[in-house]
Amino acid sequence: MARPTPSLTMALLRARESAMGFFRPHLNRHNVTEQQWRVIRTLWQAEAQTLESYQLAERACILRPSLTGVLVRLEQSGLVRRWKPEADQRRLCVTLTPEGNALFDDMKGEMMRQYQRIQQHLGPEKYRTLMSLLDEVQRLDPQE
Repeated sequence: MARPTPSLTMALLRARESAMGFFRPHLNRHNVTEQQWRVIRTLWQAEAQTLESYQLAERACILRPSLTGVLVRLEQSGLVRRWKPEADQRRLCVTLTPEGNALFDDMKGEMMRQYQRIQQHLGPEKYRTLMSLLDEVQRLDPQE
């Protein structure tokens, strides 16, 4: 019987775990989970630092039911504010608070240093190639 080909999904998961090893210690020092950091970073990068919850879930790669719990904890910590616009109570908007912005500012320097370490390990050309290939994989249509 022929050996199965290497698993793309397992390779991606292992690569993610390896990459996160650069960031987890810093997240832990600030008592921030990976999902919380993705929410904070996504909001910080958004125009006006405000998104509707469905946009936030999509951009931060967090399932909507999971996002609810993450937002509750972030709101309790004073890092985000959630509200429903008066014009449409079905929508839920989320924004960073000044404390959320301050936390991002505190953390971004070390996070950038870790990205630079990864780039140094791979080299600039391999890093660009990796990012380009990952972008291509994200755009694949499983329905084709």
